[in-house]
Amino acid sequence: MELKGRRVKKHIKALLQAEDFETSLQAIFQYPPRLSVNFLFSFFYSKEEIIKWRSIAAMGRVVSRLADENMESARVIMRRLMWNLNDESGGIGWGSAEAMGEIMALHPGLADEFSSILRSYIRPDENFLEYEMLQRGVVWCIGRLAEVYPEKLTETDSFLLPFLESGDAIHRGYAAWALGNLKSLTAAAALECLTQDKAQILFFSDLQLKPVTVGLLAKEALVKIWKEK
Repeated sequence: MELKGRRVKKHIKALLQAEDFETSLQAIFQYPPRLSVNFLFSFFYSKEEIIKWRSIAAMGRVVSRLADENMESARVIMRRLMWNLNDESGGIGWGSAEAMGEIMALHPGLADEFSSILRSYIRPDENFLEYEMLQRGVVWCIGRLAEVYPEKLTETDSFLLPFLESGDAIHRGYAAWALGNLKSLTAAAALECLTQDKAQILFFSDLQLKPVTVGLLAKEALVKIWKEK
């Protein structure tokens, strides 16, 4: 049984590395969700960024499909992701916030149930995550959900604004993207100040991992905001 598990893990890793990731997703769907989810969790910790992000994308699709068949099983996975972000878990929840965002963006029912939890992670008066590396994931998660369901994240933009002034370029870039997706007029002036930010980060979108400057993300965010206006 253990040998079979190692073979499955090796196969899923190869699928995450394959050039045609859309085809890989179809192959991952052939495994029982409980099995694929467990292995996808393990790849959140990969040092290869593309494997990490593709495992997050695959998790989103597997769990959203599972929710259509068995909502309670999907909730259990969401709670596991939340537990990973909890200090009491004893570990560091790499990729867990990002996976929550991907799942919620793909399933409105889960977004309805868990978006308030997501918002709480950047509110100092609620469940604010102190660890800066995990904050990156939460800000990306908010941006991903806002891409599809911005109405589920009302009154969130004010808590994102401080991240635009962070010394961490990833914070600044993710926050700019998220605020653009939220069409936040209150963020426009701060985003304008970032348009010349030349810091480069790796950004995952449309199943692709690409280098992009914080300044470009700020400019794109402003386009979304003024278009809405």
